[in-house]
Amino acid sequence: MQVELYLEDDSKEYSHIEAENFEGHVQISAQTWEERFNSWWKVLKPDIVIAPTYEIGLRLTTDAQVQLLNAQYRQQNQPTDVLAFAALEVNFPQPEEMFASESLYLGDIVISVDTAKRQAQQQEHPLSTELTWLASHGLLHLLGWDHPDEESLNLMLKQQVVLLKTIGITIDLE
Repeated sequence: MQVELYLEDDSKEYSHIEAENFEGHVQISAQTWEERFNSWWKVLKPDIVIAPTYEIGLRLTTDAQVQLLNAQYRQQNQPTDVLAFAALEVNFPQPEEMFASESLYLGDIVISVDTAKRQAQQQEHPLSTELTWLASHGLLHLLGWDHPDEESLNLMLKQQVVLLKTIGITIDLE
């Protein structure tokens, strides 16, 4: 099984308007992103319908764009670091034969590079680490993870630490 990733990096489109927001933006190649998601997939072994490939959209954009999406879909008129739009309902029955020869679209992850940059500075790690951290968080949401309380948030964060470790990035939650 393999994850196919579709990357959209808006940071280039907004560079003339908000260049300072993306200063120091270390671009991670689409191939590197895809390798990361495939490594995580092997660790997670999600309990979802088996398909030959899984598709995920990853969009890197600005606070302004994330705020628009957050207001439209979550009724929260403010930017956030990552949004995940799952295509599958967790408890929705899926006939396996339907996906035997087709890719299964899991959804989209949208990350604000502006917020990621601020968080990277606060955490004192590279922007690329923060972007990867947020992408792993989005992936877990696409697979049905949620954090309505402190306990489930801690479980999710610990799983993210495991995912990043598999690709050689160490995060200390303490």
